[in-house]
Amino acid sequence: MAMLLISHDLGVVAEVTDAVAVMYAGKIVETAPTTQLFENPRHPYTRGLIRSLPRQQMPTAAAGARLASIPGAVPDIGSRPSGCAFRDRCALARPVCASDAPPLLAVAGDPAHLVACPYHELQGDAP
Repeated sequence: MAMLLISHDLGVVAEVTDAVAVMYAGKIVETAPTTQLFENPRHPYTRGLIRSLPRQQMPTAAAGARLASIPGAVPDIGSRPSGCAFRDRCALARPVCASDAPPLLAVAGDPAHLVACPYHELQGDAP
């Protein structure tokens, strides 16, 4: 049996799923087994989502720490930009991101963990 869960509640996603696909502006930007995605997010948007979780969901956060936010705004659904839709909000964006939509690529050769960002390794290892 399979179930498709569509949710913005990452706590629920972490508890009830075996695999996760993260979407931004209608496109999948990362997919991985749930534990792997939460422990090693690779797409800049996925990292931003996980950093924005409240302390109850992320026990490593310091007490009283402010939640992180992702700067900028989601593109208008009626006029999606060319290339990578996240580029205007992304610290890793390069000029090529404006013209070429990145394909889903295996992370470190792992076909179970795919990311649509050729620059994901520039972020280091911390979420």
